[in-house]
Amino acid sequence: MNDKKQKIYSTLKPLVLASGSPRRKELLGSVGLEFTVHPSRAEEPKPEQGENPGDYALRMARIKTEDVAGKYPKSVTLGSDTIVVLGSDVMGKPESDADALRMLSALSGQTHQVITGCCLAIPGEATPHCFYVSTDVVMRASSKQELRNYIATGEPADKAGAYAIQGIGSFMVKGISGSYTNVVGLPLARVLEVLASLGVIVPSVDRV
Repeated sequence: MNDKKQKIYSTLKPLVLASGSPRRKELLGSVGLEFTVHPSRAEEPKPEQGENPGDYALRMARIKTEDVAGKYPKSVTLGSDTIVVLGSDVMGKPESDADALRMLSALSGQTHQVITGCCLAIPGEATPHCFYVSTDVVMRASSKQELRNYIATGEPADKAGAYAIQGIGSFMVKGISGSYTNVVGLPLARVLEVLASLGVIVPSVDRV
């Protein structure tokens, strides 16, 4: 019996993940990709008046990508940004427990969208390849006490929309329509499709 872990994909070009998110790192690593992690330190501006949420997610992803890509001129750099959108309200990470309660109270009993913008900077190409993926998320109606108890766990602190679908926050989610990994923070299937189309990755052939 061979206990060697099978890789689904192999990287053909050096790849850099411009994010410190452990969730994005885990998703990329789960299919066997090798990459360097270098979080972006770029400023994160607020949405402009009337800016489409998808365009905002793309703008943020491009800012993060370009902030890191210059440090790795021979590598492909992947940057991304995830936002939660309820109507015209764009939610990033909560600034405080009170802000988290505001976000979760607004999302309670409603359907919202999780949008992740992704950008890939390719060596020798002036313009990055950018796209976004949107997923509908249906939330159950939760009481204020339930929400306060959840906030007290500390999980919402660094999550867009103040919840983690892959964590304790799953108790609030009734259902989704679209990519689950997109809600986690990276639309993995779409990212892999684009990486493959650009010749950055290929299916691994080291099966025995």
